[in-house]
Amino acid sequence: MTILVTGGAGYIGSHTVKLLRQGGHRAVVYDNLSTGNAASVLGAPLETGDILDGDRLDEVFRRHQPRCVIHFAASAYVGESMVEPEKYYRNNISGTVSLLAALRRHGLPPIVFSSTCATYGLAAELPILETTPQAPINPYGFTKLAIEHALADYGRAYGLRSVAFRYFNAAGADPEGELGEDHDPETHAVPLCIQAALGQRASFSVFGTDYDTPDGSCIRDYIHVMDLASAHVAAAEYLMAGGASDVFNLATGRGTSVIEIVKAVERVTGREVPAQYGPRRAGDPPALYASAAKAERVLGWKPRYVNIDDTVAHAAAWFTRKGNQAA
Repeated sequence: MTILVTGGAGYIGSHTVKLLRQGGHRAVVYDNLSTGNAASVLGAPLETGDILDGDRLDEVFRRHQPRCVIHFAASAYVGESMVEPEKYYRNNISGTVSLLAALRRHGLPPIVFSSTCATYGLAAELPILETTPQAPINPYGFTKLAIEHALADYGRAYGLRSVAFRYFNAAGADPEGELGEDHDPETHAVPLCIQAALGQRASFSVFGTDYDTPDGSCIRDYIHVMDLASAHVAAAEYLMAGGASDVFNLATGRGTSVIEIVKAVERVTGREVPAQYGPRRAGDPPALYASAAKAERVLGWKPRYVNIDDTVAHAAAWFTRKGNQAA
């Protein structure tokens, strides 16, 4: 079945496209390549365009007639959203509404939406459940929550079926080595720490060592990118089989501290991480981790990679190979 993947040339999108094709689906990528990489689609059909361009969307929908849409295309930097909120309202809200309008014009295929744990804000409970109150503290989280509300409204008004995934800290790389994380700028802890160990950046910053956690550093739930990809495949198949709209956390259920990331990188690479320890960043909660029991119960999905060393090892192999190619 043909599945349209917006943002399919990006980090999580490209891994999902690979798994869709391995599962026998025809994945068509729609991406404006502002942050994605055309080479990352690994030969899948690539339609270049912006989700704000309704005419271009109509052209692609008519040509490929997708049975389902997986929607990754968005701006996704929390810090940037604080200083450039207009970009986030335009891309994440206006762009997605443009895409939803195209779904209505072309038979209302169901949609899998890439939401975020940032919709929870400073979570009131741990582990975080899908019923935990959502109170985002930045424009990025708010724009994703706005689309969750839009999907519910479109479901009631027009019959659109959807799955929204609130996922936690994506990390790792394709174990087969074809794909990996390639952000510019890079803001995620695991790649930043690996790059510091490999000498690809000067140091790795640990923000805060006085939190009420076992080692004083922040705790987060790091989920392997291939586990995220497999969840999106499962959700697309669930919706195409007639499944009802729902929302799910995607997480490992395990918290890993920033200092534990440093130790994992040192174990995997055999190199010391040049770490700099500084004060807390404003707005960083001490710990965030979630239960994904609902996704296992409804979608039959559960994470395969729950050992942080496996996630780090796949990412380290990717960055080592990338560094060797650059040299």
